[in-house]
Amino acid sequence: MPELPEVETVRKGLEKKLKNFIVNEVQILRPSTIGYPKDIDEFIEGVNGSLFDQWQRRGKYLIVNLKKLSSNLKITDKSKFRNNGYLIIHLRMTGYFNWFKRPKTPCNHTRVRFLNERNNELRFVDVRSFGQLWWIKEGLKPEIIIKGLGNLGPEPFSKEFNINYLIEEFSKREKSVKAVLLDQTIIAGIGNIYADESLYEAGISPFRKAKTLKKNELSILRTSIIRILEKSIGSGGTTFSDFRDLEGLNGNYGMLANVYRRSGKECHKCKNLILKKKLGGRSTHWCYKCQK
Repeated sequence: MPELPEVETVRKGLEKKLKNFIVNEVQILRPSTIGYPKDIDEFIEGVNGSLFDQWQRRGKYLIVNLKKLSSNLKITDKSKFRNNGYLIIHLRMTGYFNWFKRPKTPCNHTRVRFLNERNNELRFVDVRSFGQLWWIKEGLKPEIIIKGLGNLGPEPFSKEFNINYLIEEFSKREKSVKAVLLDQTIIAGIGNIYADESLYEAGISPFRKAKTLKKNELSILRTSIIRILEKSIGSGGTTFSDFRDLEGLNGNYGMLANVYRRSGKECHKCKNLILKKKLGGRSTHWCYKCQK
């Protein structure tokens, strides 16, 4: 599943490519992809005629502010556009976007198509069909309608993600530190790849109970999380997930990974073999010597 760096990479690509993109036509090829409203015609009518304005990310969610056009306005008159709520996207396991200068015949996994008056196409493709799109009209609160969005913990790059917060949250958790990192209600955006990588850099065993971590260890872990995520964003995400960016390319972070999917290979630090074990149904990779 795409994690914070991959979703941030997609956000940047959409923001760059879709400047002044005004939706002229919406095609829903798989109705179950639309999470809200349930009436597909309402979704189409709501998004149609909208300008994709500012792109944001919250955890693994993509959020674009929509501006509704009036027929007598030009694109340069953005300040006069009225707000038209939000289009929110969760890529889930295999969702991604493609952009085409001219529309092409949809592949079998095309779920939603957005076209502008120039016939440029933004296409949402999803092999496993777990991804979802929501149109939240102006006046409604997205975090109330989309439960997962409303329950997210702080962003790793936010001021709320500080040592005092980590001490408070970890000190009351009996579950493993790896499980805590994967809990989106505690920290938004971290998945399996970056949990393993952050714990390795911090020298902390993924199997330790979260409440056993001392203040200095939590401080090191916090720094490691931020550093690993920043490094991956700079590399355009990872090749290990089904992620691909707007141009259909995978990220390069996989070539930099220290432990993830390196079981049976030498640890870069101590030369012992990287191990792999299931933890909470997820594959966990670690070095038994470097991580305590």
